[in-house]
Amino acid sequence: MSNKLLNSASKTAVVTGAGSGIGRAVALALTGAGWSVALAGRRPEPLAETAALAGKNARVITVPTDVSRPEDVDGLFSSARECFGRLDLLFNNAGAFGPRSVPVEDLSVEDWRSVVDVNVTGAFLCAQAAYRLMKAQDPQGGRIINNGSVSAHAPRPHSVAYTATKHAMTGLTKSLSLDGRPYRIACGQIDVGNAATDMTERMRTGTLQANGELAVEPVMAAADVARTVLHMAELPLEANMQFATVLATAMPYVGRG
Repeated sequence: MSNKLLNSASKTAVVTGAGSGIGRAVALALTGAGWSVALAGRRPEPLAETAALAGKNARVITVPTDVSRPEDVDGLFSSARECFGRLDLLFNNAGAFGPRSVPVEDLSVEDWRSVVDVNVTGAFLCAQAAYRLMKAQDPQGGRIINNGSVSAHAPRPHSVAYTATKHAMTGLTKSLSLDGRPYRIACGQIDVGNAATDMTERMRTGTLQANGELAVEPVMAAADVARTVLHMAELPLEANMQFATVLATAMPYVGRG
């Protein structure tokens, strides 16, 4: 869709990591509910696929974005403002896991930084840009939903970078929630466990457990997560779901370790 001002009557959102997985599912749930959505992600082709799945009548724009690059983030939110006129929601979803099953003593500084750059710095940059728009617009306010992880509560073996960044996401959520109060900016977090995405494909064949064994774990559909995000998004700004946990019912989370 061209970068002209779209119908401002609908609510508007930016979804990062919208080219696949949970980001795509949330983008489709939002457009299905009548939202206008800016789809952000590093690769143009998956974003175009998400836009096509949303349907020809969906109000969407695609904005290739590396969230770890401040100039890309600035461009993303400038495009959203130009096309939509305002911003009601940021779903801060883009994330990276890093190398699989690398013991902490073998994790390179470069790999550590690459995860931190996306999961922490990228989330901060997007939240900061959204906060600025929401504070300045009339009527004032909006909502930020951060995609955390059950790893913010219980880590998997050999996941130090990912786990540390998801704990940082919780701190970001709490600070944004507090600092946004005077400006009607609500911030909540959804912690997801074992949604069926490319990132969790290994769950179907066996993944390392805390006792050193490999075990197949159940997964749930990403659309099940998206329904919860949509519910959080459509609450009035006077109400906030601060933290929500959505996971495959039988995954070994409560008894992890």
